Amino acid sequence: MRTYKTVLIAGATCITVMAFTPRPAHAIIGEAAVVAAIKVLQSFTGDALSSMTKSLTSSIESNLTDLSNPNSVSALLTAGFTQSTNYAKAQVGAQSHLIDAQDSAMAAFLRRQQETQIRDDHMMNPEFCAGLDAQQSTLAASKAARTAVNAVAVISDPRGEAGQGTPSYYGRSQGVDANMSLHLQRYCSADDVAQGLCTSVSTLPNADQRANSLFGVDTFTATGAVDAANDYTTTLIQPVAPAALRGEQLSSVAGKDAAARRRAYNARMSLSRWIMSFIFSLEVPSVTLTSDQKAEMTAEGLTPLDKASWLQAMSLEVNRRVSSVTWNAALQTMPQASVMREIATELAQSNYLAMQNYRLNLLNASASATRVAQQEEAAFKSGATALPSPTINP
Repeated sequence: MRTYKTVLIAGATCITVMAFTPRPAHAIIGEAAVVAAIKVLQSFTGDALSSMTKSLTSSIESNLTDLSNPNSVSALLTAGFTQSTNYAKAQVGAQSHLIDAQDSAMAAFLRRQQETQIRDDHMMNPEFCAGLDAQQSTLAASKAARTAVNAVAVISDPRGEAGQGTPSYYGRSQGVDANMSLHLQRYCSADDVAQGLCTSVSTLPNADQRANSLFGVDTFTATGAVDAANDYTTTLIQPVAPAALRGEQLSSVAGKDAAARRRAYNARMSLSRWIMSFIFSLEVPSVTLTSDQKAEMTAEGLTPLDKASWLQAMSLEVNRRVSSVTWNAALQTMPQASVMREIATELAQSNYLAMQNYRLNLLNASASATRVAQQEEAAFKSGATALPSPTINP
């Protein structure tokens, strides 16, 4: 660069000197020589400038865009962009690994959660087992209650019909004496003692005429409680049966009419007594309670029983789902499948109770029909007019 500057300055100086120096009158060098010198100088300067321009251009390109030059701007920018790209790739790769690891962990967690749910859905809840045991007890008690109803009917129906071997078979007075003897023997009261009818007050005085004997407890546990409840239903429905129709009482026309009325009477008494016996049988101790049922009785403030009635077993099962702390605490932690089983169990119990109510309603409907028939029969008799017997030609 310094050489080119020196040459350029020397040429410019020479031209200036030659141009402004006065020409001698008789110079040897002519104008043509001067023009040629100027052209030579112009050619030389142009080549120098061109070479210098190319050199500068090459140097600038080398410093800006030459990727082979590690110090060029392009090389430095390329290196910087490459590094940024590498960082971005590394970041994307790291994020991909993190997301993959997170997805894998979440998939494993969801799978374990699903397996846990499946396990819980198929695991038998202790409360369900306790409920199933109680339901088995309830069904066993129901069967025993039906047996008790039939056993009572076997005795009460012949008594109401004044059948052979019963007190009223020989007359109503015998039936009255038998009823009084039974009362004094089992249910002598202080008034009876004062009248001299018996010597001491019984354990259950007047229990044969008190509703508490039948409805006071869910299970007859006291000594003589079963007999007291049965005798109360007898006093309530038919304390003394009418005397039986015997001998010529059945052979006459009036006797046959009386026999028809007696059979209607016996049917109504049998229905009434069956309804009361049905209620009575539900409270007869007949089934052994489970440990959970005994615990429920204790929680309710009752004395645990070894044997209980259908009514007691059913009441315990209903009350357990209403007030039991254990059951309600277990309900809060039950999985969804266990809760659905509890709901299904309660629906089944509702259906069972609805069936029992249906049976009781059949008896109530029969009693209602009987009352309607009696009323209509009485109305027919009161409005009937005696008519002479018709003459019938043979």
